[in-house]
Amino acid sequence: MGAINIKRFGLAVGLTLVFLRLGCIIVFLMTTREQTVIFFNTLLHGIDVSSILKTEMSISEMVFGLIQIFVLGWLTGATIASIYNFSFNKKKGCCI
Repeated sequence: MGAINIKRFGLAVGLTLVFLRLGCIIVFLMTTREQTVIFFNTLLHGIDVSSILKTEMSISEMVFGLIQIFVLGWLTGATIASIYNFSFNKKKGCCI
């Protein structure tokens, strides 16, 4: 097994998180507040989100959130790939 391409892995993680966030936006747009609370309470293993749930967002907030989640996902993916590649190179040639 070879090294992971850092930029591609970062892109994959970033886009995956963007798709998950888009899924959240779709849930918010297609359901009532009560249905949304039930959905996320179930998803989060019973954590009550009713007091922190913000159901009204402007388009600019949604777009900015998508950009933020992509950047955080890219940085997370790039960090994971870098750590993997670093540990992969250290173990290469080792006889243990």
